[in-house]
Amino acid sequence: MESKKPLRSAFVDDYVVPGDVILDLADMTNQTIKLGAGLRQDCDTIQVTSAGRLRLSKPNKYWVENSQKRYIPSVEDTVLGIVVDTKPDNFLVDIKGPSVAFLPVLSFEGGTRRNIPKFEIGTLIYARVVKANSIMNPELSCMDAIGKAAEFGQLKNGYTFETSTGLARMLLSSPTCPLLEALGKKLSFEIAVGLNGRVWVNAPSPSNIILVSEAIKQSESFNRIQQRSMVEKLLAKLA
Repeated sequence: MESKKPLRSAFVDDYVVPGDVILDLADMTNQTIKLGAGLRQDCDTIQVTSAGRLRLSKPNKYWVENSQKRYIPSVEDTVLGIVVDTKPDNFLVDIKGPSVAFLPVLSFEGGTRRNIPKFEIGTLIYARVVKANSIMNPELSCMDAIGKAAEFGQLKNGYTFETSTGLARMLLSSPTCPLLEALGKKLSFEIAVGLNGRVWVNAPSPSNIILVSEAIKQSESFNRIQQRSMVEKLLAKLA
């Protein structure tokens, strides 16, 4: 597709639904535009074919980020998993994927047979996907690429809830997600986000945990401006 001038869709970062027209090509020439998932060209317009949030990456690629619950593991994903069973060599971990993941008992910094972690069923783990394909169970690690624990491992206390995978990616976006940026300016809290659609929040007070968690849950269909406005309203109620 060719266009005359760089034209940014007014719908970027907004929630779109099938039938929405995000660009009119009649106003554009001499510029290449790439279309990703959830979009199609219909004559001189670009239309939405699946509901989600419209995204744009440089130079000019548009796609719709679907708000789906289903998670397909990919290498280097960070995930929040729940231990569902223990074996001599592996912990079996639910990561909301098609099958349980294996977390080898030695996949921890300084791990040896003498200091294997003792995780009960139900333990929440923040881990990294190191192996993933369609015919084998995913494999996790609680170490970064250089063998350090970094932020990985067991998460204690706090509150855990599920989101769509699209919302999880938004929370992990760079630069910092405007929602988390606005909350961080006023509140003290810890957060761990898994690309598999799980979020863990901890804070010094239960009220802060509830506020941060509710703000995240409500932000699913909000754009950046609406997210900041919502946080201001929630903080006003807390004051």
